[in-house]
Amino acid sequence: MGPIDAAVAAARYADPDVVRERDRRHVWHTWTPVGADRSAAMFTHASGYRVWDIDGREYIEGSALNSTCGYAHPEVTRAVAEQAGRLHHVDVSLTSHDLAGALAERIASYLPAPLTRTLFVNSGSEGFDAAVLMAVGHAAHQGRPRSRIVAFARGYQGATVLARSLSDLPRCRHPMTAPLPVTLVDLPLPPRDLRRPEALPVLLDAFERAIGADPADPPAAVVVEPFLNVGGGVVLPPGFLAGLRALCDATGTLLVVDEVFTAYGRAGAMFACARDGVAPDVVVSSKGLAGGYVPIAAVTAGEHVYEGFAADPVIGGLRYGHTTSGHAVACAAALATLDVLEKENLVERAEWLGGRMAARVAHLAGTGEVVDVRRLGLVVVLEMTTEDAALAVLARARANGLLLRRQGAAVLAVPPLVIDDAGADALVDRLLAALPGPA
Repeated sequence: MGPIDAAVAAARYADPDVVRERDRRHVWHTWTPVGADRSAAMFTHASGYRVWDIDGREYIEGSALNSTCGYAHPEVTRAVAEQAGRLHHVDVSLTSHDLAGALAERIASYLPAPLTRTLFVNSGSEGFDAAVLMAVGHAAHQGRPRSRIVAFARGYQGATVLARSLSDLPRCRHPMTAPLPVTLVDLPLPPRDLRRPEALPVLLDAFERAIGADPADPPAAVVVEPFLNVGGGVVLPPGFLAGLRALCDATGTLLVVDEVFTAYGRAGAMFACARDGVAPDVVVSSKGLAGGYVPIAAVTAGEHVYEGFAADPVIGGLRYGHTTSGHAVACAAALATLDVLEKENLVERAEWLGGRMAARVAHLAGTGEVVDVRRLGLVVVLEMTTEDAALAVLARARANGLLLRRQGAAVLAVPPLVIDDAGADALVDRLLAALPGPA
């Protein structure tokens, strides 16, 4: 170890109090109130579905939105290291590399035939900037300019100004002028009722009215998540995407599906839209694609959208991208992650294991402080009576060695897809222990 390596190691593995103080003094944490201390949970290493903090405490990971293969998976880490040593990056606006085409082809193989063309970016937020530009550009190229977007009021498409303009969640509102007109659809029923089949016509009616809200300005696209993650872990009724597809077809509107969170096994299918047998016009996917090892997102569109951009008056193509779009190391991580998903049957297992975990807590719905229990794939949601009740569950779970997520009053258990039976049982045991009163 050279002197620089030794200095870096010393800085990283100093006394825990020093590490925490450095974090408090210098790090601006995302989505965090000013003055809040995020250094209490300071993690240093992980393996599979377990993580360890700087004090040596071990936790079960149940908060991993983007973890498909878990931590330190040897096949993914090997692919990342080998690609970094071979060719870490080229600018795909000027040239290309062998893994970009391999990954784009692989993604197309999981989707219905019309979805064949993938633009790579670095995050879901960037992906939605691109998807909206695709939708508006597509309308212009068809000779019928449109700019309005229809979306869920409780949806979340990202943190850029454009993406957060598609939401009415309090944390997404911003003081700048919205770049596009947006018609937002409120949930017509409480989340506990919305997932039921009888909710389908009510929800579709709300979208039909939003699509036709301004006959002089028909929408360019309807943008929806198949599961409202940030919006409160909301499960939608079966057949919703199929019904929305029919509404879009009848009005010449593109259907853009946000699979940033649900794709690559999390929903118990490679893509959640497959559960409804639906082919969107554009799909945005990200979190599980490379399992969190390297940032990457994919915006996959039909050829009818792609080919229309030949009519762009400036470059004859989509005017969007970033220097690190389609990063070679990220593509290598994604391909390795998809290999693991297939070899270990993680997609099918996510559906089975999620059902088993949810069955152990289903009896809690409507009791004590638990309003509802619901799940999609390997996401188990406990909706609590209040946000404070949900925060208390998270705190007790962490004290007992379990990491969970909270979206509003909903507590979400989102373990890596590689979690084994014993780990899933332990996760549920610790979740039950974190709930108030007898479990």
